[in-house]
Amino acid sequence: MDLIFQIVYALLKLISELTGFSYNEVNIIVYYIVLPFVYVFLADKIIKSVVLRIVYLTVVAVVLLLIPDFSAFSDRLFQASVDFLLSLRILGWNYVVSSVLVCVAFPGIIFLVMLHFAYPGLFSRLFGSSGKGNPIEEDQNTTT
Repeated sequence: MDLIFQIVYALLKLISELTGFSYNEVNIIVYYIVLPFVYVFLADKIIKSVVLRIVYLTVVAVVLLLIPDFSAFSDRLFQASVDFLLSLRILGWNYVVSSVLVCVAFPGIIFLVMLHFAYPGLFSRLFGSSGKGNPIEEDQNTTT
């Protein structure tokens, strides 16, 4: 868990340094804007629509325009996120475990499930299965 936490932290710090945004701003942009947009995009692919994307982008644009100080807003929202992750101590999770599970593992699982439904043949193409059965049996049937 510590390694995953350190990798994600380093990646967010790198993005912060490259973009000029603070670490807290990058964290909020990634977890509260970009990641939800990815889910909305996949949901639109699943239902064969663009409506969710349009609504989401419109809402995000309006909200961002209404925030007078994005840096201060990000600091408050980041602290609220930290407080939430710390509250998971009641489950026996420390901050690192909470962060990895809530911010990496669970979103990753949701992403993979949504990806499967949005692009049904993707996994079989990536991992070499035709989706019709056992590829070894199929190969044996074609050679005899």
